[in-house]
Amino acid sequence: MFKKIVLAAVGISILLLIILITLKSPINPVAYHAPSKPEMTGVWAPNNLLQKAEILVKGKIESPEEIAVDEKGRLYFGTLDGKILRLLPDGIIDTFATTGGRPLGMKFDKKGNLIVADAYKGLLSVDPQGMVKILAISVDGIPFKCTDALDVAKNGTVYFTDASDKFPLKDYLLDMLEARPHGRLMRYDPATGKVTVLISGLHFANGVALSRNEDFVLVNETYTYSIHRYWLTGPKAGTKDIFIQNLPGFPDNISSNGNGKFWLALFTTRNDMLDTLHKYPKLKSLLGNIPSSLWSRSKKYGFVVALDEQGNVTGTLQDPTGKHLYDITSAQEYAGYLYIGSLHADRIGRLKVEQ
Repeated sequence: MFKKIVLAAVGISILLLIILITLKSPINPVAYHAPSKPEMTGVWAPNNLLQKAEILVKGKIESPEEIAVDEKGRLYFGTLDGKILRLLPDGIIDTFATTGGRPLGMKFDKKGNLIVADAYKGLLSVDPQGMVKILAISVDGIPFKCTDALDVAKNGTVYFTDASDKFPLKDYLLDMLEARPHGRLMRYDPATGKVTVLISGLHFANGVALSRNEDFVLVNETYTYSIHRYWLTGPKAGTKDIFIQNLPGFPDNISSNGNGKFWLALFTTRNDMLDTLHKYPKLKSLLGNIPSSLWSRSKKYGFVVALDEQGNVTGTLQDPTGKHLYDITSAQEYAGYLYIGSLHADRIGRLKVEQ
């Protein structure tokens, strides 16, 4: 009996392998040779500082990817079902707006409008009454497939990303496996409604943040563990360079506190198996036929990095256990507190910056 079971299992495995080989893969991967990840020592040494964060609305919300705070101290965040919820100071949660997509990055402009990067609906503006207006859905004839993150300049100009012009948000892991540069950093001019591409060919264009003097803008390139800088003014205007590279984790969103500090959210730490897998396109092509729900899960790890405007790491906030805060996708500083969002968690973290 045991022998028959083993033979049956082998037969099924061979059949599945044949199916995987003959199926047309949804990706056309190339090799990516990741740099050796930095050691978790020195400034990267693990700590438990994120475990000091206060937990808000635990179990009452789902996937608050990024947090925005208005002048009255109310917290805004998107949800999986296409809503933008608002947490009032008394703890009540209400629905501010419904986009019908998946609201991700968001920030208020000077007029009180909430500018939103919706993964499926494009670049949006939501007025104080919750009315949704579409600002842009494409550039140069190429539709946005995964509108992701943004920052708003003092004059209302919006800098934002289309993480991938090939894969929608639900397939972001396929974009990672393919290892081809489908992402773009763009600029939206509110006076003309024109969208301009500033940087193309990014491997998942994610977080966006303007410098204190708005002389440059940063954009995270998640799948190469790096951050690019695009110069807006001065002798380097219109050029780009690397702000920081070979990070120990996957950079998601980044924000500026307006005083020369950036807060960078690392979704999780680097994965040795993934870095090795990236060297073998044919193997990745086969893996693309397997539902991502069957892939191994990323390690739960809370990680926020503080950077100065020269690209130096000035400190980190971590939760190595991943039990308090994990899958962190944003860290925004408002009125002395750091508000921490997550793509998968059921909570918002709030940490006093002095801590």
